[in-house]
Parts: sequence; C-alpha cells; structure tokens
Amino acid sequence: MPIKEKYYTEQQEKLARYGKALSHPVRIFVLDYLANNLHRCCYSGDMAEELPIARSTLSEHLKELKNAGLIQGEINPPYIKYCINRESWEEAKQLLAEFFKR
Repeated sequence: MPIKEKYYTEQQEKLARYGKALSHPVRIFVLDYLANNLHRCCYSGDMAEELPIARSTLSEHLKELKNAGLIQGEINPPYIKYCINRESWEEAKQLLAEFFKR
C-alpha cells in the first residue's frame, strides 16, 4: 500500500486543531474562565454552575479542548479539575499571531 503524501505542514495541522477547539462559544467561555481564574484551575462542576447547559454537554466541550491539548485534567474521583495546558496555550497564541500577521 503506497504511503499517502502529506499536503499540510505540522503547523497548519496544529492551527486547524486549535481553531476547531476555539470554534464554539462554550469552549471560549471555558478557556476564558480558566485563564481568568485566580488559581488557574477549577472543577468541571464549578463551570457547570456558570453555564446554562447540561453537564454532559459541558463534558463534551471539555473533551474537545482536552483533545486539542489546550486544557488538561487531573482526575480525583469523583471530581476532575481542569487547567490551561500552558505549553499548548503558548503555542496556540504564537501560531495564531503568526497566521494573522500575513
């Protein structure tokens, strides 16, 4: 089976992944909430109280952000504490800034 040729750079793929994660207002709210939180981390239940959506819906949005690498979760059953993934956060800021300079 032939190897599929790659058409996109690694930066383009990362930018698309971050862009997808940023493409919903709930996910923007979550990132804003975490970035502005004094301790920079919080439990999903705390965010659920701030949003007019079901916890299961919030969970799906948290999963998207986590899959993109923008947040990370610390599991302490039955709670999950979420924080901004600082390394990915900085990378996303840099990629977006470079993209919009064009």
